[in-house]
Amino acid sequence: MNNPLNLTSNLFFIFTFTILYAAYTFSTFQPKQTNLIFYVHDHFTGDHTTAITVAGKTGPVSNILNFGTVAVVDDPVTEGPNIDSTLIGRAQGMYVNSQLDGKAVYMFFSVIFTSGEFKGSSLEIQGYDKFEMKEREFGVVSGTGYFRFVKGYGIMETEFMDIATLRATLKLNVTLKHY
Repeated sequence: MNNPLNLTSNLFFIFTFTILYAAYTFSTFQPKQTNLIFYVHDHFTGDHTTAITVAGKTGPVSNILNFGTVAVVDDPVTEGPNIDSTLIGRAQGMYVNSQLDGKAVYMFFSVIFTSGEFKGSSLEIQGYDKFEMKEREFGVVSGTGYFRFVKGYGIMETEFMDIATLRATLKLNVTLKHY
């Protein structure tokens, strides 16, 4: 005949072992932190144009500096500030000028890594860009490949900007947590 005390003590042992195993195992799943610095080259005019306006108050000829203008970008992403430095990917997405005075855009784009350590991976970036400020912060809301389950933020700095020709080089310093 089974002793009820043995069944209870066995269940207690199994339950305790399971809880301890789970507590030990789950605590080892700490996210990795990755810090990246890369440069985005935004060219609305000239040779090798990488950004165009597609809608706005005056249609597709609208200037991105006007409220309500929408632009599509496919900008080169490089390791250094010079356009001739190593190409590591593309920044593809959209800007919407969302400030009445025209001095800020809402940006959302993917950074798609095409070479290097993170080739085949991507980051999804979005946020407010008041481009007259030297530094501004944005969110990294998701990613793929190496950056699956990512969350993070970045600081964008203007390395170069020519308002007359609508050409800019932006430094993105990104801090990411991922598994």
